[in-house]
Amino acid sequence: MLDRRLLRIDSSIHTKIEQWLEEDIGTGDLTTSSIISDDHHSKAIVHVKEPGIVAGIPVATAVFQHVDSQLLISEKMVDGDELKQGAVLFEIIGRTGSILRAERLALNLLQRLSGIATRTRNYVDQLTGIDVRLVDTRKTTPGHRALEKYAVRIGGGYNHRFGLYDAVMIKDNHIKAAGGIHSAVKAARTQIPHTVKIEVEAENPTEWQDALEAGADIIMLDNTDLAEMKTAVQVIKQQSPHTIIEASGGLTEQTIRAVAECGVDVISVGALTSSVQSLDISLDLYEKKEASL
Repeated sequence: MLDRRLLRIDSSIHTKIEQWLEEDIGTGDLTTSSIISDDHHSKAIVHVKEPGIVAGIPVATAVFQHVDSQLLISEKMVDGDELKQGAVLFEIIGRTGSILRAERLALNLLQRLSGIATRTRNYVDQLTGIDVRLVDTRKTTPGHRALEKYAVRIGGGYNHRFGLYDAVMIKDNHIKAAGGIHSAVKAARTQIPHTVKIEVEAENPTEWQDALEAGADIIMLDNTDLAEMKTAVQVIKQQSPHTIIEASGGLTEQTIRAVAECGVDVISVGALTSSVQSLDISLDLYEKKEASL
């Protein structure tokens, strides 16, 4: 699992970078190859055009070095830094063609991950002073889950389950197929190791009460109004103090604090990754003779 503040560029990331570059470059960069000689060198700066939280510098610089290991890169910021408009993230010196071939993929990754980190930080800031954990969901871009969940951690959030393989979450369709919450929880309990928790998604009072009686480790209150949520938290905590209560469903920066004040332990927000606005980041090129690193 990726560390909260340090992105390790391992073989799996390099494999993805290779695939992403193949998608973009294919048989070659027609534009660059036709107008720029192989021995042309430049300096480039990567900078932000709006405030935010940076995430993805290690993977972005890995893209440049994957294209050309001779590129010289000087990092000016680290993931998690709070950025002002115009801040320089890193500088590059080397073959102009290599810089241009890597540019789009590197920026796409950097912009998206920084957008996720920035949105996460905005949500986290709304929860100041409240003992609650903000988490993401599985609503991630296929093939980018590990990176996007890393960006959530950079923004100050936490991760929900990484996939279907590391936790049991019984949702509405599971409940229908199993014939009810009690049956679903009982069936899951007989199949999983004692180290794995069972979470039940509850959409109404009957369901969260059934989940409580069935012995769910985590009860998710999905799309629950504040009055009902306060009641649910009071009853669940009174009857089963160790049960974790999660709130979810369409929460925004404007509504999340009121939900947290109901006393829930965890708040999950799919919008941290599913509909995020990328941070505006650009690369500007200069001929090397005009600037030094």
